Amino acid sequence: MIRVGIVGGAGYTGAELLRLLSTHPHVRLCTVTSRSAAGCPVSDLFPSLRGKVDLHFCGAESQLATCDLVFFATPNGVAMQSVPGLLPAGVRVIDLAADFRLRDPRLWHQWYHSEHSCPDLLQEAVYGLAEMNREEINDARLVANPGCYPTATQLGLLPLIRQGLVSGTIVIDAKSGVSGAGRGASVSTSLGEASESLKAYGAEGHRHLPEIRQGVARMPLATAEPFTGELVFVPHLAPMIRGIHATLYCQVKDHQIDLQTVYESTYSGEPFVDVMPAGSYPETRSVRGCNQCRIAVHRPGGGDTVVILCVIDNLVKGAAGQAIQNMNIMFGIDEITGLDCPALVP
Repeated sequence: MIRVGIVGGAGYTGAELLRLLSTHPHVRLCTVTSRSAAGCPVSDLFPSLRGKVDLHFCGAESQLATCDLVFFATPNGVAMQSVPGLLPAGVRVIDLAADFRLRDPRLWHQWYHSEHSCPDLLQEAVYGLAEMNREEINDARLVANPGCYPTATQLGLLPLIRQGLVSGTIVIDAKSGVSGAGRGASVSTSLGEASESLKAYGAEGHRHLPEIRQGVARMPLATAEPFTGELVFVPHLAPMIRGIHATLYCQVKDHQIDLQTVYESTYSGEPFVDVMPAGSYPETRSVRGCNQCRIAVHRPGGGDTVVILCVIDNLVKGAAGQAIQNMNIMFGIDEITGLDCPALVP
């Protein structure tokens, strides 16, 4: 059994980790921390876990060194304070925040407005997009779980980028449910404010943009033509609780190529990427609560413009589910273990 600890278990992402890990056949949950809920039984805060998780939230992290793996479901800047002490103890780490996603500490400082406390670990951290870095994840001590927007975006772009097909500018129009902002109280992300409304934000620059740029630049190429164009990313707050819908627009160099075949061949055998039939329109409800990414490719008028539609659950494939997928790879377990479930039916 894999002895697992969760730091920050009282948030939405922590709740998803608990839900999915509670029935994982190879996991024993050993400790779950939360400063705000310290001393509270996990099942009191999350009644759906009654009979599944018999633990209390603890306020200290003293037991983490006894774990085989620790998930950090914490705000940005927290994991970097603890990880340097855990790795020498033989504890493997998956960080669901942004602490280890950017390899350049100057970029971290620019976008997160603080100094990185362990920049020496940035080069070691493996970016946990399994569909791109599976072999590196297998041997990793430290995995940086991708952000939700970057997950949907990179999975949508990977088949085109690796074939050297994109020219010019890529436009990313992405929409997320309010749970992406976390569980903390906020007027702007409460459903009373967000319902019956749709709002763009971060048009001048969003923290996930450098992560997307870095990911695109590091995508494995089947050709010698890397993407050198611009990326425009505009996120939106949608009037729903969970889910991401990313619509990607770009120009392709060869309008004769069969893009449906390119996508199907790229993701053939990938358990958590579903390339839908030509002409499809994936819905966020089709991935609610599951670790799937569903993709559809359109070419309006048969020309050079391509529209890629991607949907994921921001809390599962965009966070906790993807983290567990990475854990399975790290410990040599069948990748779908604990994650082979369909979406929640409305």
